[in-house]
Amino acid sequence: MAVTLRIPTQLRELAGGAAEVEVEPGTVAGILTELETAHPGFRDRLHDESGGLRRFVNVFVADEDIRFLQGVDTVVADGQTVSIIPAVAGG
Repeated sequence: MAVTLRIPTQLRELAGGAAEVEVEPGTVAGILTELETAHPGFRDRLHDESGGLRRFVNVFVADEDIRFLQGVDTVVADGQTVSIIPAVAGG
């Protein structure tokens, strides 16, 4: 089994138009590294200059915000879903 990684519409062009990709279980950090390896360009869009997630990038594991779990060290098990959700602002 694998982990399903949901790609937001704004970033699907980097994944060849795919709304979801399958990755190996592991930590969120490892999954994002695997995503970058398979589809270059994600790192620049998701991470800031210091290597941390940009503040407007939200990542959820099984509908739980990783900020309230172990951050990028959150372990993602077989069969779980990871969603990348950019923050939306407007006025």
